[in-house]
Amino acid sequence: MNFSIEAHIPSDFNDHARVWIFQSSRLFSMSEAFEIDSILQDHCTNWKSHGTPVKGYANLFFGRFIIIIADETATKVSGCSTDSSVHFIQSVEQKFKVNLFDRQTLAFVIKDKIEFLPLAQLNYAVENNFINSETIYFNNLVTTKSDLINKWIVPAKATWLAAKINQASTI
Repeated sequence: MNFSIEAHIPSDFNDHARVWIFQSSRLFSMSEAFEIDSILQDHCTNWKSHGTPVKGYANLFFGRFIIIIADETATKVSGCSTDSSVHFIQSVEQKFKVNLFDRQTLAFVIKDKIEFLPLAQLNYAVENNFINSETIYFNNLVTTKSDLINKWIVPAKATWLAAKINQASTI
């Protein structure tokens, strides 16, 4: 599977454009993905901050990750416009019966597939050599376009998980 995303990220957005990543609790079907794409485009077209259009982008990646980007070089994203995006994501959750706000489930690339692991099972996975510091991890904590491109899909050792994996491997 090709995990390169740069070609799908708007090149005309500033490197410091804000990024939000929402990981789905399940893989979306193909028909759901097409519907989500339409919903995401509509959201970006109508996204405003204090009445001014936001230069926004949204896309579904790998059938599991909704990524929203706002280039604030023209219009700053206010608290209200951020709230509108949160409400939008909540509506996607309800419509498709998924959880998009679970921060306790980690996503890794294992044998060329995206696999999910509850954070509570991380130590077990490390101790039993299911994952290690070289395992590719989706670092959903990235906050800028530049970090999305360079630090979203990286070895676990390059993320906040490094210390946890090192700790678990010494137990």
